[in-house]
Amino acid sequence: MAEFKIYTDGSCLGNPGAGGYAAIIIDENGKSEEIFGGEAFTTNNRMELTAAIVALRKISKEDVAEIFTDSTYLRNAFTQNWLANWKRNGWKSANKQAVKNQDLWLALDELISTHNVKFNWVKGHAGNSLNERCDKLARKTAETFQ
Repeated sequence: MAEFKIYTDGSCLGNPGAGGYAAIIIDENGKSEEIFGGEAFTTNNRMELTAAIVALRKISKEDVAEIFTDSTYLRNAFTQNWLANWKRNGWKSANKQAVKNQDLWLALDELISTHNVKFNWVKGHAGNSLNERCDKLARKTAETFQ
């Protein structure tokens, strides 16, 4: 079982519009890998979720991952039990609307079930070098889809 720190970010130009995601995966020896991609028409929330999904798919099942994100949408789904409530309520939000991005939440939920994951929120655009690097990669990738 290995331990990883994962920084993630998503970007969208227009929201909806051209989008990009990025993640930096750092292993317990300090070796890092940057991954990024995007879509021509998406939302920032979809890109935030995609960054976490792609990163978790890169590490082995049962590995420990600490995810650092500036997305309260992503973090709160796990730390405030939103995801558990959505599933219990038939994928309806507190206001009885269909949960957006259910396809990505299902993929992320499956990955979370095979990994030991802790979510941490970091303030975006506040000088955290790894968060800033993810932001730059995500934005640059989004620009390629314009």
